[in-house]
Amino acid sequence: MSFAHVNGIDLYYEDHGAGRPLLFLHGWGTSGRVWGAQVADLARDHRTITVDWRGCGRSDHPVDGNDTAGNAADVLALIAHLRLDRPVLVGSSVGATFALEAALAAPERIGALVSVDGPGYWPSQGMAAQLDALVADLAADRAGTFADWVPNWYGPKASRAQVDWTVRQLLDSGVFIDAIFTECRTYDPRPALPRLAVPAAFVHGRQDTEIPVEMSKTLAALAPHGELHVIEDAAHMPHQERPDAFNTVLRAVLARTAPIAA
Repeated sequence: MSFAHVNGIDLYYEDHGAGRPLLFLHGWGTSGRVWGAQVADLARDHRTITVDWRGCGRSDHPVDGNDTAGNAADVLALIAHLRLDRPVLVGSSVGATFALEAALAAPERIGALVSVDGPGYWPSQGMAAQLDALVADLAADRAGTFADWVPNWYGPKASRAQVDWTVRQLLDSGVFIDAIFTECRTYDPRPALPRLAVPAAFVHGRQDTEIPVEMSKTLAALAPHGELHVIEDAAHMPHQERPDAFNTVLRAVLARTAPIAA
């Protein structure tokens, strides 16, 4: 088991393979385990790092720092700790938000960005009330809320076992990460996208009802080096629902954004 002590907490990570580094950031409340199908494939010719971000999985569950700024700072600190040379950040859902903010803050340290079904700009979609209701429901009945909500993350290719496994990960996460939903009420990355200086691929499941595909389409158009990839027959978790299709897209993105050898 490997832990990196960054910003006053211990982050659990796994590091496999060798080659161009890929740093995978999971979505809200899950863990680095969600990237198993990507690690199994890509570790053959890449260095693949998965991390449980603060409040999730096997990492510390601190009271403070459960916001975009804190998590983006953790990403950059982990890159420094592991001495990664311009890794590709692959982030799912709110993990894509952390990846984007890290790339905006320190583009010289990032090779490329892959956003998977995120980041959203919920305020302009009239979703503030829904986020408030979600936070209240989590406080009132955490287990019941997950049982009702998580099936909506997945499309027709997902099994019931996959949904149940996700719920178990969420139940293991810390309650302080709920603060991220409050922050989402005002988060909007669109004004910052035109200054994103790294290549960016926005990958989205066609059937995602949590974050509509139109959001990734808009962000890809705003990013100077942005591109959109839509995966059919997948919802909010295409890397788990259709791993072969997702890995094919990811490898194509990696080939197009490969650094030029000196």
